Amino acid sequence: MNIWNKLFKTEQKTKAANEQLSFKQRLSALRNLPKFFKLVWQTSQSLTIANAVLRILKSAMPLAILYVGKLIIDHVVIISMSKQSISSNLLWKLVLIEFGLAILSDILNRSITLMDSLLGDLFSNHTSVKIIEHAATLDLEQFENSVFYDKMERARQQTVGRTVLLSQVLSQLQDIITMGFLATGLMVFNPWLIIILLIAIIPAFLGETYFNDQSYSLNRRQTPERRELDYVRFLGASDETAKEVKIFNLSGFIINRFVELSNKFYQTNRILIIKRSMWGSLFSMLGTAGYYLAYVFIIYKAVNGKITIGELTFLAGSFRQLRTLLEGILNRFTSVSQGAIYLSDFFEFFQIKSQIIPSSKQRPFPNPIQQGFTFENVGYKYINSEKWANRNLNFTLNVGEKLALVGENGAGKTTLVKLLARLYEPTEGRILLDGYELGEYDINDLRMQIGIIFQDYLRYQMTISQNIATGNITEKENDTLIKSAAEQSLANLFIEGFQNNYKQQLGRRFNEGVELSGGQWQKIALARAYMRDAQLMILDEPTASLDAKAEHEVFQRFVELTKGKTSVLISHRFSTVRMANRILVLDKGEILEIGSHEELIQQNGKYAELFQLQAMGYQ
Repeated sequence: MNIWNKLFKTEQKTKAANEQLSFKQRLSALRNLPKFFKLVWQTSQSLTIANAVLRILKSAMPLAILYVGKLIIDHVVIISMSKQSISSNLLWKLVLIEFGLAILSDILNRSITLMDSLLGDLFSNHTSVKIIEHAATLDLEQFENSVFYDKMERARQQTVGRTVLLSQVLSQLQDIITMGFLATGLMVFNPWLIIILLIAIIPAFLGETYFNDQSYSLNRRQTPERRELDYVRFLGASDETAKEVKIFNLSGFIINRFVELSNKFYQTNRILIIKRSMWGSLFSMLGTAGYYLAYVFIIYKAVNGKITIGELTFLAGSFRQLRTLLEGILNRFTSVSQGAIYLSDFFEFFQIKSQIIPSSKQRPFPNPIQQGFTFENVGYKYINSEKWANRNLNFTLNVGEKLALVGENGAGKTTLVKLLARLYEPTEGRILLDGYELGEYDINDLRMQIGIIFQDYLRYQMTISQNIATGNITEKENDTLIKSAAEQSLANLFIEGFQNNYKQQLGRRFNEGVELSGGQWQKIALARAYMRDAQLMILDEPTASLDAKAEHEVFQRFVELTKGKTSVLISHRFSTVRMANRILVLDKGEILEIGSHEELIQQNGKYAELFQLQAMGYQ
């Protein structure tokens, strides 16, 4: 069983376990940090080193400033109590040193913030690229599964959220070093101060840990619903949906659905936030009481002459800063460990592997193809579906043949061509190319030899040139090829009417963009198929929005331009279908009939029935 199936099958099993996170699980999640910092190091070695050096210098500043402050106060006391004239030169030198340390501390703070910001932006970009790269290696089938999509969504969220984790971890290390300096002074004076400090802080730490656990669990459970909320928000305010929202007056329905979902999240979060605030206030009071207990103890020592006034300020300041640092470290630990748990979502995404595994010994792709594609008892079933999308497919797509696929919606036509292009892997049976399984050929070479346009092609918000070049992106600078592809699809007839010609921006999303008609967009999409000198051409109803006459002209031109090439056509119009050498009729995913137009008419079967029904519509 591959990793994808394991992840899918364990999703429901682990849901309950993920709702509560133990301290042990948090510690275990910290194992993700070395991999995290490896990514940070890969992002920018120089910025990582600079950040670390600056933080080490900054960690020594609090102790240095407190100690110089102690010397200043002691010197002021000595001068004020002395009956003899004592030079104040040392005092002003100490003041100048403290001023210099304060300025240096501020510069270090700003430099660290700058380094964090730069490194965070680069890290976000770096991890976003890695997600896109990994997503490109995965199967189409995985993108069509909601469980996979939730995993990818959580991984995508980490590209931004984990830049905060980077700053938190580095701040944690910096504060620990600072605490080491300050704690040394307190330990020398009286170890009981450290014990009082821990007793005052631990309740607040445990409380923050508990509520961060609850927050993480809630966020994880809400992932599917939050995707729905984002989708509803998109429906309500998008150029792609505005037409139907207005014509069908859907705004009220969309608003109500958004309010229903958002209120559900608000109410759930509200309960958690109120509890967190109440308990947090109580724990904060305990911490404050602990601090003043230690403060009273230090004052008592000073009043009895056992420590100087300077030592009083030094110890009180050290204890106050230690309390703040320790509280921050413990509270930040929950955030860091929670961030490390979220990193599990990020790294888990990269464990998902393609089910289409390349052969260890890949054959060179035949050029030209000699025999064609053969389906041997091919069947395909979607994940978690009991119904077969295709089954018992047995036929050969011969070299140079034009094969049309006919069938009602849901008959399995598009699934068949996706199997042919190896976007899907057969659940059973095999597909051969010149006598060898498709899996024995390099998948990139295979797809480069296939020109395919689906009905749901993308309308890229780019220039016309870029839109066409997506059919063979390696030739994006080849203006001659792009213009040739446009001429073959007849797109050049309207492109030449634009002032910017092939540089014209398409879509309304960006400045100076124009929106094309459905038929114009389809000709742009068809041009993509002509961008590559493919041996197999597939048109999966890309002309559905054209009228019958325009579609007939497009397909007639397609037939002329692909003479000698193998092609597959999918269309509901039989005037187009009859141009094919053979017609394959699908019903419920299986082959019902196959033959030429004349042969199928003579058989007087399903094809003949559909043909007569459509013919009657034109009478």
